[in-house]
Order: sequence, then structure tokens, then C-alpha cells
Amino acid sequence: MTEQEFIEKMQEEVLDTDSEIVLDMALTDVEEWDSLSFVSFIAMAKESGFTNVNREAVNKAVTIKDLYELVK
Repeated sequence: MTEQEFIEKMQEEVLDTDSEIVLDMALTDVEEWDSLSFVSFIAMAKESGFTNVNREAVNKAVTIKDLYELVK
């Protein structure tokens, strides 16, 4: 998955937002990042075949790029 594909999936499927998302953004700065998007991210990752993505790995993420590193 390319960076652009990941950002599009994050915007459309996980965060459900039209706001601009960039890899360097801190998750705490993303208003839409909440418990629902947390679960949606894990589901999106597993649907894409990334079985190593789990709650602990996502909890350690600080930025959008950290999430991308889990699924690239």
C-alpha cells in the first residue's frame, strides 16, 4: 500500500473526514481519532491482510506515519 493509498483509506474508511491528513500529523491533533476510528483502523488493516496489527501496536502509535508503518 502506497502512502497516498493509505492516506485515502484513513480519510475515507477510518476517520470518515474530508480534512487533510498528512503522515507527520500527531494522532492527538486529529479530531476524528477516537475509539471508533481505533477499531476501524484495526479492521481495515486486517481486511488488507495485515494480521500483525493489534491493539497494543496501535496504542504505541503517536503519528499517522506510525500507523502507516504497521501496514506498509
